[in-house]
Amino acid sequence: MKKAYVFIIAIMLPLLSWGQAQINTKKMKINDFTQKVTKVVLSGNEFMDSALQNEVAAIWRVSPYEFCTHEEFTSLMTSDEYYFLLITYGQFKKESKASIQFLSLLKGGAEAQKGLDEMLEVVSIPFASAQNPSGREIVFLPALLNIVQDFTLTAMEKDAVGYGGLSSYVSRLSPDESTNIVFSEYDLCFDVGADARQMYFNDRIFSVPEEAADQYLLENADNTVVSYVVTPSIPVPGAYCYKMLINTTDNRLHYFKRHKITKKVGPGFLVDDLSIIHNAAEK
Repeated sequence: MKKAYVFIIAIMLPLLSWGQAQINTKKMKINDFTQKVTKVVLSGNEFMDSALQNEVAAIWRVSPYEFCTHEEFTSLMTSDEYYFLLITYGQFKKESKASIQFLSLLKGGAEAQKGLDEMLEVVSIPFASAQNPSGREIVFLPALLNIVQDFTLTAMEKDAVGYGGLSSYVSRLSPDESTNIVFSEYDLCFDVGADARQMYFNDRIFSVPEEAADQYLLENADNTVVSYVVTPSIPVPGAYCYKMLINTTDNRLHYFKRHKITKKVGPGFLVDDLSIIHNAAEK
């Protein structure tokens, strides 16, 4: 009986080992990120490339990096020796062309032979309208780069974040009475009227003109989070609007949601968003 038991164990061990070898989670796939070179892909847009080069040089801290052209990216994308930071474009089902730009971190590999969509996506954060960027994305570029870096380091430790994406990465809003939550007026949906403002705005939660909101971020204001919305320049029904609240000091992401644009629901923070944010901040 003992010999039979040992024999069964001997048969099972290779099977167990084979099963374990198949477990290759996302955090395992990206665990070499800090050791590999991140290729920062330039778009060919002189203004955008200049901003990207300046901000990456000032902020990127988690891996060695090099800048490359799109042609170089195309030739290197099938190599798993590189990660790639680049602007990608998102197109929704009912749209005739891409409407949103994303700041994406992808891992190279053989899958890239089938196209960009088959590459391992570490993270993609909404960046700007694809057709008519407002210029506000340049103000938020340093913060978004920091979010990409911090998200990736967290995803290397937690599969729940790697698979869950940015919505699983957000830090809860603090009920600290000294924290201000500042919305750009342009980031509010048209349905946010006087009643909603009276109910959810106060001396800590308020809206200001866009330039004033951006100034909080540019000055790294203490105890402040500021809104950032990315939406198509022509928000047709079926497209999506992305809403974020970003800490102006350490660039933590405190809120990340998207909603589908319809004939009745426009882009921007909705009344429901304000209710969630108000409740979280006031607890």
